[in-house]
Order: sequence, then structure tokens, then C-alpha cells
Amino acid sequence: MSEKFYDAIVIGGGAAGSFAAKELTEQGLDVLMLEAGPEIGPQHFDPAKKPKKMRPVNIGERALATLMGQPVQSRAVFFRGMMRHLFVSDRDNPYTTPADAPFTWIRGRQAGGRTHTFGRVLMRWTDDDFRALSRTGQGVDWPVCYADMEPYYAEVERFLGLRGNADGLEVLPDGVYAAPAWLSPAEEHFKAAVESRWPERHVVSWRSILPAPDRVFAPMKAALASGRLTIRHGSIARRILSEGQLATGVEVIGAEGGSSWTARARHVVLAASPIESVRLMLNSASDAHPGGIGNSSGNLGRYFMDQIPMLAMGRYPAATGFAADETAPADPFYAKSGGVFLTRFDGGGAFDFQGSIGRAETGPQDPAKIQFFGFGQMQPHEDNRITLDPRKADRWGIPVPHVCCRMRAPDRALLKRQEDALIETVTGVGGKMEFLGSPAGMREWGAGVHPGADPLSRMLFRRFFPQVMTMGAAIHETGGARMGDDPATSVTDGWGRCWDMPNLHVTDAATFAGSGVSGTTLTIMAQTVRSCRHLAAGAPAAAA
Repeated sequence: MSEKFYDAIVIGGGAAGSFAAKELTEQGLDVLMLEAGPEIGPQHFDPAKKPKKMRPVNIGERALATLMGQPVQSRAVFFRGMMRHLFVSDRDNPYTTPADAPFTWIRGRQAGGRTHTFGRVLMRWTDDDFRALSRTGQGVDWPVCYADMEPYYAEVERFLGLRGNADGLEVLPDGVYAAPAWLSPAEEHFKAAVESRWPERHVVSWRSILPAPDRVFAPMKAALASGRLTIRHGSIARRILSEGQLATGVEVIGAEGGSSWTARARHVVLAASPIESVRLMLNSASDAHPGGIGNSSGNLGRYFMDQIPMLAMGRYPAATGFAADETAPADPFYAKSGGVFLTRFDGGGAFDFQGSIGRAETGPQDPAKIQFFGFGQMQPHEDNRITLDPRKADRWGIPVPHVCCRMRAPDRALLKRQEDALIETVTGVGGKMEFLGSPAGMREWGAGVHPGADPLSRMLFRRFFPQVMTMGAAIHETGGARMGDDPATSVTDGWGRCWDMPNLHVTDAATFAGSGVSGTTLTIMAQTVRSCRHLAAGAPAAAA
């Protein structure tokens, strides 16, 4: 039994949990954070483990990770062996899917969560994302809009020190920038060529943050400095405890040794990522909440989504060689990031592309290399859902999630438009497509995929790519505890408060009513600050 009664318990220490802890402690609350994984510091980011030269096809690193118990984690598109310890063990943390609908669930269980492995790109969403039904007649409208989110976007960007450029675009609103972002000469040329031919297609720089030198995410440092945050690492939340319509605490199991204990608080904040948060709510069923906490509408776990993924590679003969960004400080462990973002431009506004041109190493007279990852807006569907598998448990005896995230006819039609749009854009300005892969299959042109790699590596890449490029590959999963205005059709209100249990707050992307098309992380952070500030202000409880 925990001896202290806290104002709030935060479950999860990643992007959402870190900002929840920062906001709540700044508002004067005493907070307990339950982090399932270990503490992380500079010793876990050894530059000596960084290869002197990155292989274009790292089959060996992925094979080793698979043998070491990470067959799913090693499928992450940008997986690197030197970062293997920042991904979970799939042996300890299994999950299940329908046989005909694989889902790649990429996870990190340590202080900071996936902030150690994500691309650090932070893009604002717009009412194209929040007002999908009103705009296109598809999807669902959120109970919040861009005007509600804008001040919180600005606050988060200002705190993190975002690097970006003022572009003045309605489809991708500008942020608050601490420093400009750099474009390679090839990207500058590509931008000019695309925007000259198609004025509605905009090529902008990434909006991103630098890695923390001490490997502690900035909001976590701020929360710790307050003196009001207690962190229990290696503490797995097994069940949310409740009495009637109120959460009273969390039943916790130790990651090492399996000892159980109970933490108590006035509020519980779920910030563990969508699948984990929904799993915990489902596993917290009781006589008063037989279908799981927050499930009186029957919607808990439903309308789960990821963005529709697509990977493309090619060459841009109009520019040669490669260049490195010298404007950003180098990190001894992480490679320099940065690149271009091809904003949404089709009539439905339902996809965009993030990539780079002329940053990958090549000969000085060779065409610049192109790489793009496409993100499409998946349509919410009630049968895309998270449930508990009654026949399988994780290492700690907790039922594992069963994840169904199936592409349906509108999603497949969107993916085709998405693929065709990128091919048209790249080839329309003189670029050469060499590879395009998605859940719909693979296509190659000219020299094909990774022409500089050895034949065996290329063969293995083609063999295993279909296992990599499934739903989940975008790593932007959303939904499962979606927000809304009506308790009959949603799990939380617009603040992330559970309709059935108003002192239970969900601040990660489980509450998202749509998948959006650009990265989810900035919206997760902004909504977390918004939700936790509302919590701390003592707003009246949501009533069904």
C-alpha cells in the first residue's frame, strides 16, 4: 500500500505523461508518475555503439533483434540496432491481431517512452483534421477545433524550442519557432520546382526539436524541478481502482519481481498511449463497470486507427550529391534530422508526405537521393477496435490487447490516390521513382530499391517488406477512447474526462476522434496541457 495520498497519478512517462506531470505540478498538485520501464540517462546512449557507416538495408541488425525477442519491434521502418534497448521485448509484451489484419505495434517502455525514438517532428493540426465530417462528409467532427488548440500549440512549441520557418499556409499553420530550419540545396530546388508547377502543393521544412543532451525530456525535467513529482520506475499499472463513479487509485505490479501494491489519488491521468490506455480501462472492469471503465456507451476500444502508411525512394537528377545541415548542433548518438514536408493538397485534404532530398550520402556527381513517407487519413470504423484476448497474457499475467485495425474500401481508395499523387509530384518535376511500397504492395522502377546494397540484402528487403508495411507502420495510432459531445457515442468529453468517471482523464491519442494526416505528437502534448490545466482548475465533473 502506498503511504501517501496524491492529488493525481499519471500513468506513463512519454510525450503525454511528461507534459501531464509538468502541468499538474506547476499548478501546485502533488503527482505520482507510474512508469512501466526503467530510468534512462546518458549511459543508455553510447556513441561507441553507433556504426561508422549506416547500412542502407540493416537486415543483420533486424535479424539479431528478432533472435533477442523483438520480432515486431525490428519491423519499425527506421529501426536501428544501436537503439534496440529503447524498444520493448515482444516476448514479455505480446499482443494479438486477426490473421488477415496484421498490425505493427511499435513501443518503448522506459522513462520518456517513444520520445527517444520518434522523429521529433511536431506539426500542428487544423480544422481539416478536427472538422472532417463538416468538411468532407466523412469521418466525425471533434468537440474541439483549431481555435481551442492554438494557444496550447504555441505554449508547447515555445517551451520545447521548435525549429522551423514561417510559411504562411492555411493547410499547415505556422508555429512558434526558436530557430529557423535548414533545407538542403536539393530540397530548395525541389520546393521551387513543385510550387512553380502546382501552386497549391507546398513544400516546407520540418518543424522539429533537437534531442536532449541529458536524455531527459524537457517537460519531465521541469516537473522534477518542482519538487512535487514522485516517479516510480518499473511500475506497471494493472487495474484502475474505483468506487462507484470515481477512480480511487491504481493497482500496480512491479516489473521486476512481480510484487503488487496500491497507489491512491484524487485524480488518475492515463497517458500510456492508445492501446495501453484502452487495455488498462478494459482490464479495470468491476461490478459497477462490467464492460470496463468508461464503457457505458459500448464504445471503449472502438474507432481505433493509424494513419495509412507508404514508403517511397528515388532520385532527383536536377540536383547532385548530398549536404548535411551545419546549422543544427551535432549529437554524438543521434543522426542529424530534418527534411521537407509536402503538405496536403488534394480535394479531400486526406494525405501528406514527410521526407528528405539530397541528405543521404551519395557520390558528388550522382543524383540526389529522395525518400518520402506518406501518411493518409484513415476513416473511423466501429469494428476497428482494441479488445482483451482472453487466452493470452503478458509476462506479468495481464491479459494482452487484441488489435483489429483493418483497411476498408475508403482507405484503400485513399491509398491509391496517395500513391498516385506522390508519383505525379516527383516525376512531374523530373524526379525518378525507384521504389514505392505500402499495404497495397510494392513497385520498382529503374535501379529499384536500395541499388547500392548487395543482392542478398535487396532480396531479403523485398521478402520481409510486406511484414513491415502493415497498418501500424506510421506509428501514429489514435482512438479507442474517443472524445465527443454525447456520452452515448463517445468515451470522454472534449477535455479528455471520462463520461462515466469524471476524475479519470485520458490525455494521449486514445481520445482522438480522427487519425489526422501529419504527426500526432504535438497535438497529444497540447491536448495534455489543455486537459490537465482544466483538471487542476477544479472544473465541475462531467455528467452523462
